[in-house]
Amino acid sequence: MRRNGLLLIVIASLLTNLSFAKEKYQKPGPLHLDRDGEKWAEKTLRKMSPEEKVGQLFMIWVRARFVNIDSPDYAQLRDTIRRDHIGSLAMTVPVDGPFLIKSEPYEAAMLLNQLQRDSKLPLMIAADFERGVSMRLYGTTVFPHAMAFGAAGKQDYAERFGKITAREARAVGVHWNFFPDADVNSNPANPIINTRSFGENPEAVGNLVASYIQGAHAEGMMSTAKHFPGHGDTDTDSHLGVARVSGNLARLQSVELPPFRKAVEAGVDSIMVAHVSVPALEADPNKVATVSPAIVTDLLEKQLGFKGIVVTDALDMAGLTRLYAANIGRAAVDAFKAGSDLLIIPADLEASYKSMLDAVKTGEISQQRVDESVLKLLKAKASLGLHKARLVKVEELSKQVGKPEDIAFGEEVADAAVTLVRDNGHLLPLKRQGTVDTGLPYQHTEEIHNRLVTVIFSDDMRMESGRAFERALRMRVPDADVIYVDPRTAGAMSKEVLTTVQQAQAVIAAVYVVPTPGKMANSVGLVDATGNLLQSLVTGVGDKMIVVAMGNPYVAADFSGIQNYICTFSNASVSEISAVKALFGEIAIRGHLPVTIPNIAQRGAGIERPAQAAGGVSYEKTKHSGE
Repeated sequence: MRRNGLLLIVIASLLTNLSFAKEKYQKPGPLHLDRDGEKWAEKTLRKMSPEEKVGQLFMIWVRARFVNIDSPDYAQLRDTIRRDHIGSLAMTVPVDGPFLIKSEPYEAAMLLNQLQRDSKLPLMIAADFERGVSMRLYGTTVFPHAMAFGAAGKQDYAERFGKITAREARAVGVHWNFFPDADVNSNPANPIINTRSFGENPEAVGNLVASYIQGAHAEGMMSTAKHFPGHGDTDTDSHLGVARVSGNLARLQSVELPPFRKAVEAGVDSIMVAHVSVPALEADPNKVATVSPAIVTDLLEKQLGFKGIVVTDALDMAGLTRLYAANIGRAAVDAFKAGSDLLIIPADLEASYKSMLDAVKTGEISQQRVDESVLKLLKAKASLGLHKARLVKVEELSKQVGKPEDIAFGEEVADAAVTLVRDNGHLLPLKRQGTVDTGLPYQHTEEIHNRLVTVIFSDDMRMESGRAFERALRMRVPDADVIYVDPRTAGAMSKEVLTTVQQAQAVIAAVYVVPTPGKMANSVGLVDATGNLLQSLVTGVGDKMIVVAMGNPYVAADFSGIQNYICTFSNASVSEISAVKALFGEIAIRGHLPVTIPNIAQRGAGIERPAQAAGGVSYEKTKHSGE
């Protein structure tokens, strides 16, 4: 019996090893569709039922985290993919209120591999990696926002950005990035694009868009230009309501559309259509761009000559759902009829799937039209090599993700983006000094003094905003006084803050404001309590204060009395560290504004300063005007 039992174990082990040996792993390289890939796509299409074809037209969320494959959560996702024949997934991570719960690359890769194993056809995995894979996963290369690349002004930076993001994404199992952002951020009040855009100049934006696409393609990642026909000149978040692009046709042709033309010329794989109202292109007030044949079919496909994948913005956004509240499934049908090929994140998957299937079976949507879009998607999968191998080798993650030279490049971009807009000549650069840390465990002594006071303005002081900035600051001035405020605490803390800064010899106001999808208040402006506090600081200690815009560069437009102003165009940790290095003269300041700040400075402005780490302001000796 023991011998038979041992034999069974050996046989089972061999079968398991043979099973794993049969698994093929992706070998990402430049995107390429060969004849074998075309044949696979055509053959696969011929074998598909109407139900399977409709399922290929949908993309749903997958939230990367560790999950047991026998758990109800995994079973529900797997069964949804199988039941509705879903062809694509959008990878993100869990959220808890304002907190984004990032995962590790290994967790994401293992989950995506398992889903690929459990799917009949290979899944195409997309993600919003606007700032690189670090937006969702720890341990990856951290990059600043797109506008920081605009401030640095180097196309080769954008190309390398695309390459690194593609390499890390493909290593994890993500094939398609919903980036670059081709919007021209010409409206300072825009609450949702802002630093996600490369800037306000159509030509500069288009060049950076094209460079990013080139880099992404070189490392085998599909790219997406968004948000067609342009979301930069709006003052409404389309996650919350219908945003209106009010420019006339001449304006659209000269400002909004040029970057998309550059993207098409660069071979962009897909273009995402926005839920925006564009009266110059679509007269019907009940039709946003997503469901407008005039904008998608006539303008994008016929006039601009785009032959790639047309993808909707998320169908669960209020900019669209408010127009389809009575029949939510109909939004998918109208978007597809307008010219889209892929319908992403429907508000109600079952209603949307049923509406699409009914439209196909009744002839409202022709079989030929469905086949054209499904074939596009299958060919895209083949160009990625998914018809040959759909899994990633987890062992490769430690070689491909978070390379030291890539991390250093992210820091280089953040350094190059720092822009000095105003300088009264009294404060910069700051000087290292204060309590010396022994560096010994259990012997850390920290004394707080008010010679250098830093006030961190953020949406929520529980968030990460300011933490990297504070750590970098304390490495240089260990006894600096760092105060965090947010809209809930600013009013109550104002008196204490104002008293503290009056005693200071130098004050830093680090203002963290970045576009936040779905945020109820204007996501690129300071609300009353924090705005009032910053105005009090500008009025009371303006000559000895440096305002650092950690994100939205337009902050200063509402505080014209600011005497010293630095922009980083990003709240990423690399930008926080670069800001501190610039404050202390450790790096050259050479960035230039990619946008115009009303009442403050024009696009292209920027005071250049050489690195001068040995110099700096001594807080005891420096006298400021008014003292």
